[in-house]
Amino acid sequence: MQRESHHGTSHPYRQLFSNRPGRTNLIVYRVQTGSHPPIRCSPFRVTGKTAQDLEREVWDTLALVVIQPSASPWASPVVLVPKKDGSVQFCVDYRKLNAITVSDAYPMPRPEELLDKLGGARYLTTMDLTKGYWQVPLDADARLKSAFITPLGL
Repeated sequence: MQRESHHGTSHPYRQLFSNRPGRTNLIVYRVQTGSHPPIRCSPFRVTGKTAQDLEREVWDTLALVVIQPSASPWASPVVLVPKKDGSVQFCVDYRKLNAITVSDAYPMPRPEELLDKLGGARYLTTMDLTKGYWQVPLDADARLKSAFITPLGL
């Protein structure tokens, strides 16, 4: 077993600390909209630096094979939200899709119960997934419904 150092040798858990999103095989996400016809929005207008940021985000995400060009009848617009550090958060405005989506009735755990379970713990840790939502695969129908539109295309 090799140990990672500042000199670039490998570490057995290196893939767990990657900037590239992984993919779970524990679940496939479905978006149920019943018989509602597709919703197709126009892209939001972007100019200047925002247009450059949007193009960079789309190309970077294509390179990660997280997205692909689409011919879906569904289309939700993209919004770039500025972060405190000056970078942008790539977001899709799914409000219209969410409005017609059948809600998942699975109960969320109560915070009090979670804290009770942790009461005797000696150590608490947190982990943040790299682009976490991108790590849950969508079924074929949800892939169509998750299509987003930009001035660059669908």
